[in-house]
Amino acid sequence: MTRFVLQRTGGALLVLLTLSIAVYLLFYVAPGDPARLACGERCDPTQIAQVRAQLGLNDSVVVQYLHFLQGLVAGRDYSGGAGLTLHCDAPCLGFSYQNDRQVTELLLDRLPATASLATGALVIWLVIGVGTGLLSALRRGGITERVLTVLTLAGTGMPVFILGLLVLMVVCAYLRWLPFPTYVPFGEDPEQWAWNLLLPWITLGFFESAKYARVTRSATLETLAEDHIRTFRAYGVGERRIVTRHALRGAVAPVIALSAVDFGTMIGGAVLTESLFGIPGLGKTLIDGVRVVDLPVVVGVTLAIGTAVVVAGAVADLLYAVADRRVALT
Repeated sequence: MTRFVLQRTGGALLVLLTLSIAVYLLFYVAPGDPARLACGERCDPTQIAQVRAQLGLNDSVVVQYLHFLQGLVAGRDYSGGAGLTLHCDAPCLGFSYQNDRQVTELLLDRLPATASLATGALVIWLVIGVGTGLLSALRRGGITERVLTVLTLAGTGMPVFILGLLVLMVVCAYLRWLPFPTYVPFGEDPEQWAWNLLLPWITLGFFESAKYARVTRSATLETLAEDHIRTFRAYGVGERRIVTRHALRGAVAPVIALSAVDFGTMIGGAVLTESLFGIPGLGKTLIDGVRVVDLPVVVGVTLAIGTAVVVAGAVADLLYAVADRRVALT
């Protein structure tokens, strides 16, 4: 297991290094003026020249990337003009001149909203998806399985923004059961935090639950068809005990791995949901950065999303190995 952990950790670090190179080449070396994109459209040539000097864009590409990598690992100093020096602690994702803030500070302010959305959706899609998939497998061939299959296909085929619009129109506009959501930080009012995130949780959770229902159903049916399950039944072991102790165990490993990956993707990938419900998270920050052409913010969010996905993939491998020790031996 120790060798397996070291291999996965080393692989994740290598992927992160490759990601940093790709992001830097894409945004800072590709055709265009990074200084103008970082400064904004309203900057004059003098201001653009100052930003170019502050970012070190007058150096060679290799030196620029080494400074960029140094900022991610150990922090970096920026020239603030008039002899001033701006220090950016690691991981330094740059300085947003349009927001007059370090990108890392900006993302840390937006991270709690995204984490709240992803965590609540995770609970909902696990409860609905695993429960639906297990029930569908146990009621195979009956009307229950057919109804659940139709609901699963509907959840898979409906885009998340369409589902979100329907939820808002029905619950908030037509039935008026809830007001239109407005994000409230957990520290200010936990009750309002939960009520205002309920509809985004349901929207995102229901959309993702269809995938987990299919995975759980397939894994459960595969486990129930194995030879040792038939042996247990021949010895008179109860069906409930077979399901809870063996069928669920076979479905746990793929669900754990898939959940870790989806949670990491959700940290930066819930762009449509955050924009639809007005949640000030990382996804909405990315959209705002693209709209005003704030290059450091776009680069920072891209790196944060990529890092979350890579780390989640590594965690998924570790959890899968814990659930099934045979993985660590391969």
